[in-house]
Formats: sequence, C-alpha cells, structure tokens
Amino acid sequence: MTVPILVLASTSPYRKSVLSRLHIPFKTFAPQVDESPHSNESPTALVTRLAELKARSAKESYPQALIIGSDQVAVIDNTILGKPGSHEQAVKQLTQASGKQVDFLTGLCLFNTDTNQAQTDIVRFSVKFRQLSLTQIENYLHQDKPYNCSGSFKSEGLGIALLEQMIGSDPSAIIGLPLIRLVQMLEADGVSVI
Repeated sequence: MTVPILVLASTSPYRKSVLSRLHIPFKTFAPQVDESPHSNESPTALVTRLAELKARSAKESYPQALIIGSDQVAVIDNTILGKPGSHEQAVKQLTQASGKQVDFLTGLCLFNTDTNQAQTDIVRFSVKFRQLSLTQIENYLHQDKPYNCSGSFKSEGLGIALLEQMIGSDPSAIIGLPLIRLVQMLEADGVSVI
C-alpha cells in the first residue's frame, strides 16, 4: 500500500513539534479559516467545526492526502479563554485561572481527500492551577511569554510550575494535538505508526 501524504493544516510550531514525535514525514499547510465563534456556539461545537474546516481547507493544495486539522480552546467557568495576544490579557487570564480548574478542549480531524471522509473527535485535558500571586504571574509571563497560547501558559515550558494537577489521558492534548487519538485515526485510515 502506498502511504498517503500526511499534511498538518496548522502553522503552530507546538503542533508541528508534537506531530514530529511520531516519526512520520508530513507537510504543513497554513489554513485560512475565520476562527470566530458563531452566536451561541458551544466550545465543543466550535473546536469540532474549526478542526474540520482547517483540515478541509488544504484539500485543493493536497488532493491525495490525509490532512490533520486541530483547534483548541481553554474553558474556565463556562467561558472560553482565547489566546491572550498581549501581556495585559495574559495577566487577566492567569489571575482568573488562579486556584481553579481549566479545561482544554481540542477538536481533532483527520480528513481523507480520496474518500472525502473526515474522522472527528474532541479530547479533553484539564489542569488545576495553584493559587498564584500577581508577582508569580508577572515573573512567569516575562520568562515564557505565552501570548499565542490558549489559557496563557505553556505546560511544556515553565508553565508547569503554575499547576497543581493535570487531569487527562493524553498529555499531548494540552499542547493542541492529541497523539493517542490521532494514532487511532491514522490506523483507521490504514496508516500504521509503528
């Protein structure tokens, strides 16, 4: 069997790094997708929709491929925390997260352009933040600068020091690409990772 081209429809350096752990050659594609939530759209519906849109957006560029789309949101108190984009917004998000549980919902899609079939799923991974002082938050942000990360922290960096507990079955999910579920999807499409 010919192994199809594998494409990661993401510009995220974090997702690219996570996918490289599987030792499968892949290409990357920059999806042009409006990530704005629809009116009254739930976090799970949002990440599922965006993951599939991102995967399908690469179809014309890669007509014979398996395309991976992924999207993640952080949710606290039923509110979506996006990427902070600025220091001030990151301080606000981490202050809100202090002492609380934050749920990271990752929508995952594997789109087979040959069959026009998409496998989709949502993987949840939660973290419990320690009680954080403003000084700790400022010190962290000045060192890790996680302004392009949902929830304003990088668990693979110094952000681990902000946490009291991690809850979930796939630690790669918190970085935005749940590998355990992705391997299952790839195998369902005939690609054996090992």
